[in-house]
Amino acid sequence: MGPAGQIFSLRSARQILGANGNNPNTWAFHRAQGQRSQSAKNEPKELNNSLLSWKNGAVPGEPVKKDENSRRGNWGNQIEFVLTSVGYAVGLGNVWRFPYLCYRNGGGAFMFPYFIMLVFCGIPLFFLELSFGQFTSLGCLGVWKVSPMFKGVGYGMMVVSTYIGIYYNVVICIAFYYFFMSMTNVLPWTYCNNPWNTPDCSGVAGTPRANATFANVSAVVSGVTEIVNRTKRTSPSEEYWRNYVLNTSDGIGNFGEVRLPILGCLAVSWVVVFLCLIRGVKSSGKVVYFTATFPYVVLTILFIRGITLEGAIMGIKYYLTPQWHKILDAKVWGDAASQIFYSLGCAWGGLITMASYNKFHNNCFRDSIIISVTNCATSVYAGFVIFSILGFMAHHLGVDVSEVADHGPGLAFVAYPEALTLLPISPLWSLLFFFMLILLGLGTQFCLLETLVTAVVDEIGTDWIIRNKTYVTLGVAIIGFLLGVPLTTQAGIYWLLLMDNYAASFSLVVISCIMCICIMYVYGHRNYFRDVEMMLGFPPPIFFRICWRFVSPLIITFILIFTVIQYKPITYNDYVYPSWSLVIGFAMALSSVICIPIYALFKIAMSEGSTFAERLKNSVKPDPDWGPALQEHRKGRYAAMGPESVEVCPLKEELKDEGKEKLKEKETDEIGLTIPGSNGSTLNPTPSA
Repeated sequence: MGPAGQIFSLRSARQILGANGNNPNTWAFHRAQGQRSQSAKNEPKELNNSLLSWKNGAVPGEPVKKDENSRRGNWGNQIEFVLTSVGYAVGLGNVWRFPYLCYRNGGGAFMFPYFIMLVFCGIPLFFLELSFGQFTSLGCLGVWKVSPMFKGVGYGMMVVSTYIGIYYNVVICIAFYYFFMSMTNVLPWTYCNNPWNTPDCSGVAGTPRANATFANVSAVVSGVTEIVNRTKRTSPSEEYWRNYVLNTSDGIGNFGEVRLPILGCLAVSWVVVFLCLIRGVKSSGKVVYFTATFPYVVLTILFIRGITLEGAIMGIKYYLTPQWHKILDAKVWGDAASQIFYSLGCAWGGLITMASYNKFHNNCFRDSIIISVTNCATSVYAGFVIFSILGFMAHHLGVDVSEVADHGPGLAFVAYPEALTLLPISPLWSLLFFFMLILLGLGTQFCLLETLVTAVVDEIGTDWIIRNKTYVTLGVAIIGFLLGVPLTTQAGIYWLLLMDNYAASFSLVVISCIMCICIMYVYGHRNYFRDVEMMLGFPPPIFFRICWRFVSPLIITFILIFTVIQYKPITYNDYVYPSWSLVIGFAMALSSVICIPIYALFKIAMSEGSTFAERLKNSVKPDPDWGPALQEHRKGRYAAMGPESVEVCPLKEELKDEGKEKLKEKETDEIGLTIPGSNGSTLNPTPSA
């Protein structure tokens, strides 16, 4: 017997409707005659509750939580949203970029411009994007109903997220590879006696041969001498990275062969991401309880181990000692602004997407402050972890910390792994470190993939695409894997760095600046302030209103100018990229920005009006569907327009329609529950037997 044809008591009907009152299916409940056993009463209830739990992505056995937006879904609770956003914002850059920027730009003195930029640019932009997505419950494409001419900004966000998602997962897969290679008694990059090593290799951990005390001392002395002289010395970790893991070719145009171990790890990485997003935010919201919190456990373990090492204080001093004269250097302020902007993930579309699954009245103002401060505090904390170990390594070699400090892949896969070889039980520390990198990367990758999937699903918007969102996720994951295959070749590292430096650089700044202009000056700041007040119950604080209108756009403009002035052609070690590859890099950067004017011209051409001015005016007007997604939230100027209600009619109203007198006379009469469909049609099929 199908679940729609089960016979229930009125009390059971109320219980199930209360558990999931917004279920889009139509259920017919009957009032039965006679007595039934207790097991017969409970069995259909359990069956239906299990089905409803599964349909909403809940774990069987857990209480079913009512989604405010039943058609699109919401986070299971607000902790899931906060943890997901923290995982999105806190990524690999917090570990391998910020500590390097800090010591290079004046140590502790860099903290001053860094936190100034956080307050005046980072938090306001974060709050703006969260409130933008939460107000409409739409992804990075749908939100531009606010001013349809600017929908190209949403497409630009999708392009940027695509680029980042492709190369970011390649970095994660390399971390997977190092994680697997750490499952050994001796780390493979410890010594120089491997087939991939060159005569220039000089290790810091001595030699693996027994009874080689003199050889150990000689190797260390030789290594120190060569490091100080900075001649031909290469570390075993560097040669392992370059000659074995990547087997790097001689240039970006020579792809060579696909590195099968890296390709296999790339497949593993995409499978993990897909499985975690198989039920959308319902499944990823559960995963982040681990992926967003465990990195802090690992950081703390590494920090405790690091500060107990000899020389750790020297490294931390090098990290924090302020050089106040550098505050007057414009480059320091530019680096601080850029790091805040890129670290928080602004203009990627991820913040808008994650916030779109919030309930309408969620306090995203509070969330934006918590997440932004957590992100920056993590960066500072990671600096202690990194420089305590690097200080120990510098002390061991008898050199300055600057000789061993690095950033980017050089820190994650060369400098830090080499330092770990000096520790007792080095494979354990290596496993922890690379597991932390994997989790940090996955937290960001979840949101990048969900951004693309949500944009596609929201844009098509049919019931079929919503029901089959899992297949969209699978399709995007497969495409992402295939596009990442060229990055697993021998020239992959060159293309990865090219995408990192160009695909997500000044284009993000342009997108963010245009977004501020559209919301504050085209749609109108007063309109948006009223929208935020209707959603949160209080208007944006005066500080944020000033930042949104004036301060943040000026800082964004400063970042753009700074990026252009400070531009230098990309290099990798001693390799200089050819001109044709730089052209490809600029083409990738422009491919996201060019979406904005192209779509704007298209929208103007398709808008009503006999003159260009009329078409332009109509193209920037908010779409009739702009505003809150649910009818219950469309108040004030939104009350008379917008999408039709998708709410379930209360049981009490249905009882009135059937007639109370008839219900009293015939207890076996059917109690019909009519539920409006997503398109406004009425669904009331005949119950199955």
